[in-house]
Amino acid sequence: MQTILLTGAAGFVGYKTAELLLNRGHRVVGVDNMNDYYDVRLKEHRRDLLTGRDHWSFHQADIENLAVMEQLFAENRIDAVINLAARAGVRYSMENPHVYMTTNAHGTLNLLELMRFHDVKKMVLASTSSLYAGLPMPFTEDLPVNTPISPYAASKKAAEAMAYTYHHLYGIDVTVVRYFTVYGPAGRPDMSPFRFIKWIDEGTPIELFGDGNQTRDFTYVDDIAEGTVLAMKEVGYEIINLGGGKNPISIKTMIGMMEERLGKKAVIDRKPFHRADMMDTWADITKAGRILGWKPEVPFDEGVRRTVEWHVENRPWLASVKL
Repeated sequence: MQTILLTGAAGFVGYKTAELLLNRGHRVVGVDNMNDYYDVRLKEHRRDLLTGRDHWSFHQADIENLAVMEQLFAENRIDAVINLAARAGVRYSMENPHVYMTTNAHGTLNLLELMRFHDVKKMVLASTSSLYAGLPMPFTEDLPVNTPISPYAASKKAAEAMAYTYHHLYGIDVTVVRYFTVYGPAGRPDMSPFRFIKWIDEGTPIELFGDGNQTRDFTYVDDIAEGTVLAMKEVGYEIINLGGGKNPISIKTMIGMMEERLGKKAVIDRKPFHRADMMDTWADITKAGRILGWKPEVPFDEGVRRTVEWHVENRPWLASVKL
C-alpha cells in the first residue's frame, strides 16, 4: 500500500482521482483549502462522497502554507505526490493574477522542496492545454509552449518549469499531465458544461462567447482520473497530454446534445469572443498510449448523458448554486 499525498482532493478531478486510488488499495492523504472561487457546496459534496472510506484522511490546508504542509509530510510517510491543487479559470486569472502565481507556482515549489527534504521521489503535476495557444493542431507535447495568453496558463508553465528544475537537480521523477477540457458529473460551475446544462434546464439565457463554432477536445473526468493515476509510474521527466484525442467537438454541438437530453431549447445570449480564450483545442494522445497505456474510454455523447443525469438527480440543491 502506497501513501499518496493528493492536493486539490475536493476538486473536480481530485475527488475522482482519490476514489480511484482508494479503489486500487492506496492510502490517500487528501488536502484542499476549500476556497470560494466557486460555490463551496460542490467541493463539500465531492469531499463527502469520500468520507468514511478506509485509508482516506482529509485535511483542509493550503499548499501555499509551507509550515502546515511540512507537518503533513512529517506525520505521513509519503510515497508520491499528485498535485492537483490549483487556481483554475482563464478569465478570472485576468482579474486576480497574483493568487494564480502564489498557488500554481509557489505552491508547487513548496511541495517540491518538501519532497526534496523528505526524500519523496515522485510527483504527478496537473497542467493545462491552455499552454498550446497559437500552436498547430493536434497539439503534441514537444511544441514550444512559450506564448501563454492568460495568467493562468503562464502560472502553469512556471510550475512545469520548476518541476523540471527539481528533476534535474534532485532526481525527482515528474509526470506532467496536460488536461484537455475536463467535463462530467459534479463539475466546476465556471466551466461551460455545468453552466449550460443548468441554464438550459432553468430557461436562463446561455452566455455564449463567440459564435459557438469554437471547439474543445472534451475529456470525461473518469478518463482523466485514470490517466492521472497511471502517471504515477517512473518516467524521469515527461509531459503527457490527456485529452479526447479525436476531432474536437464544437460548443454548438455540445449545446445541441444537452438540449436533446433535457428536452428543452437553449436561449442564447451572445457575447464577444474573449481574447484570453483559445479558438480550438485538440490533443495528440499518442504519447499517453505509448508510455502510460492510456486512452479515453467514455464517448462524448455518453459523457453528456451521465452529466445531464447527475444534474437532474441533484437539481433541488443545484438550483441555488451560484455561477
